[in-house]
Amino acid sequence: MTSATVSAETTVRAEEAAHFGALAKDWWDPKGSSAMLHRLNPVRLAYLREEADRHWSLDETGFRPLEGRRALDMGCGAGLLCEPLARLGAAVTGVDAAPENIDVASAHAARGGLPIDYRVGDVAAVNGERFDLVTSMEVIEHVSDPAAFVLGLASALAPGGLMILSTPNRTALSRLAMITIGEGTGQIPRGTHDWNSFLRPAELTRLMEDAGLSVLDVRGLNFTPLRGFHLSDNLALDYFVSATRP
Repeated sequence: MTSATVSAETTVRAEEAAHFGALAKDWWDPKGSSAMLHRLNPVRLAYLREEADRHWSLDETGFRPLEGRRALDMGCGAGLLCEPLARLGAAVTGVDAAPENIDVASAHAARGGLPIDYRVGDVAAVNGERFDLVTSMEVIEHVSDPAAFVLGLASALAPGGLMILSTPNRTALSRLAMITIGEGTGQIPRGTHDWNSFLRPAELTRLMEDAGLSVLDVRGLNFTPLRGFHLSDNLALDYFVSATRP
């Protein structure tokens, strides 16, 4: 696969970075503007752990299964995923386009004694580096060039490594749930989503394959009143894709 050099201007939308940076101050408040992310995080971690255990044949009962591995979370916000990855044993690098998010993430990690390497930027911030695990959750729908973004992530993935992305599907259900209801009722900050930027699973898997990756799994993230957010075969609302670099 050809190595990519991707500039920050290629993938970062300034208005998106400003939008999420303005939310930084209460990112860690489970009842604040990022409450939805707190509700999503357990499902993200469950899928990540399941895929990592399967990919590397890990001990499913181990407390630090990622010990000795480097992990990158691209578009890390204030570190909601970075901190659990660090507690699972990984040497974590978190990158976000909003300096405000990185300031909050760094301070929160320091209070918890977690040595996470936080950086301001996008995929260009890790050019030339390789990571065993690359994650980017609900980020690709906010970048200006999804193909360049995926290529940059793929370039950062070590051979045999594991990449996991999540993003909303471009369906009538996602428009209703995330924009009409979610943003309309204030459960999600207004202006967070542009439905036209959502990617269908076939579109995202094609971008990953074009970047030289082999797709391993596609799984839905669904919501029901009884179960809340949970993993599902239904891809209509939101979904995960896992892939590896041969």
